[in-house]
Amino acid sequence: MKKLELLAPAGNLLKMQTAFAYGADAVYLGIPDFSLRVRINDFDLKGIKEAVKISHKQNKKVYVTINIFAHNKHLKKLPLYIKELKLMKVDALIISDPGIIALVKKNWKNAEIHLSTQANCTNLEAVKFWVKQGLKRIILGREVTLKEIKEIHKAVPRVELEYFVHGAMCMAYSGRCFLSKNLLGRSGNLGDCAQPCRWEYDIKEVNIKTGNHPEEFEVVEERHGTYLLNSRDLCLLKHLKELVAAGITSFKVEGRAKSVYYQATVCGIYSRALRLINSKIAPAKLKKELDYLFSELNTKLVHRGYSVGFLLGGRGEENISNSHEPSPWEFCGQVIKTETSKDKNKKGIIKVYFKVHNTIKANEEIELIRPDYDIIKIIPPVFFDAATYAEIKEAHGGGGSQIAVFEMPYELGPISDLCVLRRKI
Repeated sequence: MKKLELLAPAGNLLKMQTAFAYGADAVYLGIPDFSLRVRINDFDLKGIKEAVKISHKQNKKVYVTINIFAHNKHLKKLPLYIKELKLMKVDALIISDPGIIALVKKNWKNAEIHLSTQANCTNLEAVKFWVKQGLKRIILGREVTLKEIKEIHKAVPRVELEYFVHGAMCMAYSGRCFLSKNLLGRSGNLGDCAQPCRWEYDIKEVNIKTGNHPEEFEVVEERHGTYLLNSRDLCLLKHLKELVAAGITSFKVEGRAKSVYYQATVCGIYSRALRLINSKIAPAKLKKELDYLFSELNTKLVHRGYSVGFLLGGRGEENISNSHEPSPWEFCGQVIKTETSKDKNKKGIIKVYFKVHNTIKANEEIELIRPDYDIIKIIPPVFFDAATYAEIKEAHGGGGSQIAVFEMPYELGPISDLCVLRRKI
């Protein structure tokens, strides 16, 4: 069996390092000019160079996205950019546009090219076409079913197949959406989507005439409002073994704009699941942990719920439903450094310094998540301000970015500076 790869998003260097610490084998990233992430994207050429340096030291890989729907104005800057990436020795380029592929071949003859999911490759003849163009890997569209993956792999067994297994879903076909451009002038196809599909809508009319047959459109309002276009997130944790059997070797996670907590949790869970691919128990147990992810909406901690997308051949209506599932945990801190010391009884302790993300109080249970999704449960009786080491009963996140400290028994270590903290709510 080919080596399986867990491919994670990287919106900045910290998220990249977190992904690697929690089990990712490779990351994908890009600069705002040419990737589908203009906002919440810290990378420039210098950042990519540093990312490659760090990654290769750990025997990990960096794939650079050049996956915008390019216009003429974008082409002028591309040759120089491609040559810079060649000098950096990035591991592959992720591209959707045939014109950009031609430019890459002209400026970097032996570049490894992966076909972006934005190219909407959904059938075996299309895969054969792209293989003839010299592409090494095809990132299949999310609309491709398990049955179709098997057929594609059987027809073109030598090509690498990559598939999204977790993250946000677009209500449009493989992300080809024009709502954001139409409503706000921000093109999702140039990486600047305002996500109108996540907005709350009011419905004024419920009957749509289709020829001579009026069609009734049922709108279900949940307690948070009406989110007509909002898709559940994709979660294929329970189907990894089937995907491996079908021919997928790279398992891709969406979320370059998400937090380090998301990165640690998703990478930790999926990397463990891939290692335990033949276990019957692991996916079901680990799936529950994914419910602890959340986003903040009107101060309530919620997530969108999960679906299997189109993998099993459904029409997709099950993908859009209750968009605000409650989360029992809150991300409250990110470890930035640790020190070993001794307490007043001369017992070994670890001082854990962490950046506070949400309010955390003394004498309440928190969980410290380590790489490999190894969880330590602790109840710190007191916290300390990192600057003065004065005792505090609670610490707060927000604009101040407070750094706090707690102490824990040495025996519970080791603790790395990429661990995350969460508290039960």
